[in-house]
Amino acid sequence: MSDKDNLRKHSSQVIDGVEAAPARAMLRAVGFTDDDFTKPQIGIASTWAMVTPCNMHIDKLAIEAEKGANAAGAKGVIFNTITISDGIANGTEGMKYSLVSREVIADSIETVVGCEGFDGLVTVGGCDKNMPGCLIGMARLNRPSIFVYGGTIRPGAGHTDIISVFEAVGQHARGDINEIQVKQIEEVAIPGPGSCGGMYTANTMASAIEALGMSLPGSSSQDAVGRDKASDSFRAGQQVMELLKLDLKPRDIMTRQAFENAIRVVIALAGSTNAVLHLLAMAHAVDVELTLDDFVELGKVSPVVADLRPSGQYMMSELVAIGGIQPLMKRMLKAGMLHGDVMTVTGKTLAENLESVPDYPAGQDVILPFDQPIKKDSHLVILRGNLSPTGAVAKITGKEGLRFEGKARVYHGEEGALAGILNGEVQAGEVIVIRYEGPKGGPGMREMLSPTSAVMGKGLGKDVALITDGRFSGGSHGFVVGHITPEAFEGGPIALIEDGDTITIDAETRQITVDVSDSVLAERKARWVRPESKYKRGVLAKYAKTVSSASEGAVTDKYL
Repeated sequence: MSDKDNLRKHSSQVIDGVEAAPARAMLRAVGFTDDDFTKPQIGIASTWAMVTPCNMHIDKLAIEAEKGANAAGAKGVIFNTITISDGIANGTEGMKYSLVSREVIADSIETVVGCEGFDGLVTVGGCDKNMPGCLIGMARLNRPSIFVYGGTIRPGAGHTDIISVFEAVGQHARGDINEIQVKQIEEVAIPGPGSCGGMYTANTMASAIEALGMSLPGSSSQDAVGRDKASDSFRAGQQVMELLKLDLKPRDIMTRQAFENAIRVVIALAGSTNAVLHLLAMAHAVDVELTLDDFVELGKVSPVVADLRPSGQYMMSELVAIGGIQPLMKRMLKAGMLHGDVMTVTGKTLAENLESVPDYPAGQDVILPFDQPIKKDSHLVILRGNLSPTGAVAKITGKEGLRFEGKARVYHGEEGALAGILNGEVQAGEVIVIRYEGPKGGPGMREMLSPTSAVMGKGLGKDVALITDGRFSGGSHGFVVGHITPEAFEGGPIALIEDGDTITIDAETRQITVDVSDSVLAERKARWVRPESKYKRGVLAKYAKTVSSASEGAVTDKYL
């Protein structure tokens, strides 16, 4: 048996031997030659679609990855999975499909690769749920694999981005700008291909995946359009062939230590709260024990040093311009913040990858020194208390303050809350409570980007807090707490809060409480009736039946 045959243990089962003639006949029709049947097959999972600028260019990157695989002596085969657009769907019923799409992407990648017998895999993702969906699929399959990030969008005119548009809606409601000015921002904020331009969920997850070792160095910090991203895709296709030779698979790379690296890099970058949800889910896919408590412990010793949107001033493209996250990781490694001996998709350790990385240019202020951090510990604060016994996730940089106490203003769902914010019902000093938006109760755990952007646009960012059993966009900022568990649909305490109850959120003690006695909560619980879901068929109904708690990553295969 040749060395190449040793690399074909999956594809050979599909196409070798006389009995596989029908399979070969089908493949000849899509371009296979006799020579191709002797090569390892590399699946190229593309999330290309014209439903969002995040993914509109990914077909070209998939072709580059295919070329790279072919140049390395393999046979690249492109297939598609889905994407949805959070930026388009936010604030609507359609947003309920967003987190669900992560599972659909993972399931579809696993399905195609498992069926077709690909020996290795490249996945190319752009929008938020693409990335963890791709990684979960790769982890389940455990075949030599590399993730390619589609890249960040460039800033719009006037240093605008998608969050500028969302916040313009709130500014209009406040009377600060008129409808024409909103339209002017709308017209320029999204200038072309690429994922949303701040350290929102897409750029957060791309950075986490690079820190995890599952993408090539530099992949997370590149513009969507340009030679660097095309080259990254081509090299990924090539490198999977090397991973096949090394028999280096996702479970060899996605170790406990690698997840710790990813968490600490996310904290340093002031990344999205969604990273908590997705990293828990990705760890579950490779049977790595990871819990909310790990974010607490790592957060105590991890400073925030990136001055990036949404809470900071710079965009991802400006981090790209000074070298991306590699110099930051080199600094972190030198300071003992990262595990340098973990393996990566280069076939080298993280420390080896970082050896020749230059430091940031003098005078830059996108990434601050560790002794002058934006926050000395994590902005991702895990809160517990009688309002969230099994944990909630807050995004508190310190700019909003570290403690908030106010009277509850309760809404059953996002739409009512948004209307209440825009029409002036919500007042300074209140805690907005948005419930029945959890994984089961939504279903789908919508992002509260429209309400949080309206809060900021209305000038209430420092005057109100917002809590929910839903989640937040990476673009959300302000005093916000999401992922409250148990969720309202499960009868969690958030279902029992009434207008006027006093709620306290304390980032320093990591507590979230409602000033109501246990006996009164018990009386309310006895009267509580679970609302009936309007989804009886289809993907949302299936999701609601199988999804786990947000504190467990909202995965759909935990209790099978």
